[in-house]
Amino acid sequence: MTDIICSILFILGTLFNFFSGVGLIRLPDAYNRLQSSTKAITLGMCSILLGVAIKYGLSPEGVKALLAIMVIFSTATVSAHTLARGTYRFGIKPHKKTFRDDCSKPTENKNLAQQERSG
Repeated sequence: MTDIICSILFILGTLFNFFSGVGLIRLPDAYNRLQSSTKAITLGMCSILLGVAIKYGLSPEGVKALLAIMVIFSTATVSAHTLARGTYRFGIKPHKKTFRDDCSKPTENKNLAQQERSG
């Protein structure tokens, strides 16, 4: 039974990693590609590592896999946010079909607030 669960997790992780690669090729701009790679690879690697942890139990290999899951979850989200914010500040605009641009709103609101104070 454990082997079946591990195999399912390995296949699921491999599929997430594959779809992440497809997203890197197919998506139109840096922000969508970053989102695709970060979320899908995080889920894919964590699925594979969870399969390793289940297969090896509380042996050193299993504990290392569990620690790696925690490190991936904590660092992938922070690094993706930092890369996206740096990309935006560098001046790379989202794709023209992007519906929302949340990064520009605080600046506009800040400028409006300053204009209201001075006016």
